[in-house]
Amino acid sequence: MVPPVPVIAHTGPIDRLPRPIQSVVAREVRGLHASSKTLCAACIALLSLLLEGCTRPSVHEPVTLTFLDQEWTTKTFREGRRQELQQFTRETGIQVKLLPSPEAAREQLVLWRELLRTGASDPDVYGLDVIWPGMLAEYFIDLKPYFANEISAHFPAIVASYTVDKKLVALPHHGNVGLLYYRADLLRQYGYRAPPGTWDELESMAARIQAGERAKGKKEFWGFVWQGAAAEALTCNALEWQASDGGGRIIEEDKTISVNNPNAIRAWQRAARWVGSISPPGVVGYKEWDALGAWVAGDAAFMRNWPMAYVDSQAAGSSIRNKFDVAPVPGGKAGRVGTLGGLGLAVSRFSVHRREALELVRYLCSRDEQVRHSRVLSEPPTLQEAYDLPEVLGPNPRFALLRQAFQTGIISRPSNVTGKKYQDVSDAYMQAVHSVLTREKNAPEAAAALENKLVRITSFKKGPPQETSAHP
Repeated sequence: MVPPVPVIAHTGPIDRLPRPIQSVVAREVRGLHASSKTLCAACIALLSLLLEGCTRPSVHEPVTLTFLDQEWTTKTFREGRRQELQQFTRETGIQVKLLPSPEAAREQLVLWRELLRTGASDPDVYGLDVIWPGMLAEYFIDLKPYFANEISAHFPAIVASYTVDKKLVALPHHGNVGLLYYRADLLRQYGYRAPPGTWDELESMAARIQAGERAKGKKEFWGFVWQGAAAEALTCNALEWQASDGGGRIIEEDKTISVNNPNAIRAWQRAARWVGSISPPGVVGYKEWDALGAWVAGDAAFMRNWPMAYVDSQAAGSSIRNKFDVAPVPGGKAGRVGTLGGLGLAVSRFSVHRREALELVRYLCSRDEQVRHSRVLSEPPTLQEAYDLPEVLGPNPRFALLRQAFQTGIISRPSNVTGKKYQDVSDAYMQAVHSVLTREKNAPEAAAALENKLVRITSFKKGPPQETSAHP
């Protein structure tokens, strides 16, 4: 019987850790606010696990890989991942130690970067957000020579997001794209035959349904909930607003800073109009789980979120179970686009178990595992053939629209073109948009200031937006 994948927390004093690990923890303590103490705790817990691997096994002992996963936030996911790794051990004899991580993506990135900078041989395998390859590419091996036969099976746009200077930094594990969730029952009640195709239609439909529901006594009911906090999710939302209206990608693929243009400005102004009208005033502090909470409680007609929100929406006990459906996010004159998200798996160039690490990546990103994840966790596969399989589309009929999105209806954040500077770029962008949503600045003022700030961050030139790949 294969033992469960262990999770061990370090509870002793920091000064008992080796000096390289002490330095990582100390640097985090100095650099973070009190609200980020969870990262320090995660760092200590994670690194204490690595201490167990400081003494390498003899040739007669099985290899143990260490795996730092980005998405380890829910009980369902944790248990699913444990079972998956145990099955991998049964099939290969390779042990895998799953390491804990902070829940917030920002704290995860800090931890990943600090661990990689030490040059330690552990972890062996890292989960990478779709926007991280440009920032971390130097620390991982090129997977292209090892997966030459598999790469073409994935959606090209997703593979491109993990490719930096022709190097495949990570193999796609699952995809993500922004979606519109809508109350199908309410749309029927109010005479609508289809979800909104444009942002203007969304605004008018949300306002009418909200007014009608409030007239029935539902005073806390809102038309549209989304992610308006100054966080990465706001970058995703705002990019969808502006790109679909011809407002560009913030920074274009030719390294042109295009964000200060009339279409982007109008898109921001429209969203600011939603705050306090069809969206709650507090939406400017919402992240994914906040929007999902209001939605699952039955307090909204529409929600922008990711595919995995479907699991909670349809769970037993959800007040909207079997009452909703999903559609592509609305669009504008340039079409409809959802921001690309997702996860890939990368192998550290410092790993001393490269062959086994590659075997783990191949297993976790395989067709069978992607199909299983789509069934259990509603995670969209990155393999094109998966969208023809009844075992994928049966429990996930909405995945049919994701195939089209991954082919022609996505917009990528400018992470690879800005490389290590992406986080500064995204921070500047989300803060500028947030200042418009909270009415601290008007949109033209915020766009002009952002443009100048991005020039200082990147040294790129200013220019107009390029035509996007959005489709009606």
